[in-house]
Amino acid sequence: MTTMTTVRTTRLALMALFAGAICIGFSPILVRLSTVGPMVTAFYRVFLALPFMLAWMLVDNRNVADLSTRKLVWSDHLLLLLPGVFFAGDLGFWHWSIKLTSVANATLFANFAPIHVTLVSAVLFGERFNRKFIAALVMSLLGAVILMSSSASVGNEHIRGDVMAMITAVFYAGYLLTIGRLRSRYSTGTIMFWSSLTTSLILFPVSWFTGVFAMPDTSTGWLMLFLLAWVSHLGGQGLITYALAHLSTAFSSLSLLLQPVISAMLAWMLFGEALGPVQIAGGLVVLAGIYLARKSSKQP
Repeated sequence: MTTMTTVRTTRLALMALFAGAICIGFSPILVRLSTVGPMVTAFYRVFLALPFMLAWMLVDNRNVADLSTRKLVWSDHLLLLLPGVFFAGDLGFWHWSIKLTSVANATLFANFAPIHVTLVSAVLFGERFNRKFIAALVMSLLGAVILMSSSASVGNEHIRGDVMAMITAVFYAGYLLTIGRLRSRYSTGTIMFWSSLTTSLILFPVSWFTGVFAMPDTSTGWLMLFLLAWVSHLGGQGLITYALAHLSTAFSSLSLLLQPVISAMLAWMLFGEALGPVQIAGGLVVLAGIYLARKSSKQP
């Protein structure tokens, strides 16, 4: 691959990563507007995207020269189950946290995933991060805290939801790390289909046996679920999975801190939740941290 081609591919991956973060930024709004329970919302979010994931995988199998072009064996399936297991934990804990704490708290604590990704990448995979990247990580997290400072709160009344949001960050870090490793061997469509199928198979019985499974009884309720499936999951996670083949997992996870910025902007536009100078400053700090992380990257 020539240098020019590498640069073009990296730029395309960056665009996909940021577009994916924007798509996922709609998630808190759509989950809030869902008319069914949090676990059921999580199930439909993935299940309704499955037909499109299957079509994506079949197209990839014709066009991408990797392991996904041959018949998958049991060892392949076992590997492809991992992202789905982590994502089921991510969605389940996060959707419940939104119901038990403020949206700001749930969004803030769930976006601590870059800390876990960076630590695991360094300890288990031997990745080394320069001072600029560490500074960028601290800056971005600080910006997220500032952004959510006016609406986030600390107290015993939110403790269960806050803990669930923190657990969410651990599961999402595991999801990103496994996707990052698998993307060197499998196509985007293959990973997305099998991980989504696994997530659905886990969340459905959990919803059913806890007695919370239900179907929306209004067209608006169905619309929220389809938007979650098509925008946040198919669009957001699909674009991020594509990007992880060309960008480091640590940088990608840090860049996904763009999500709370997008969520705050949407809450301002849709619900009139005003953005004051402090929140705007926090958003700018997040963006500055992402820019610094990109400058510190060794990639072209």
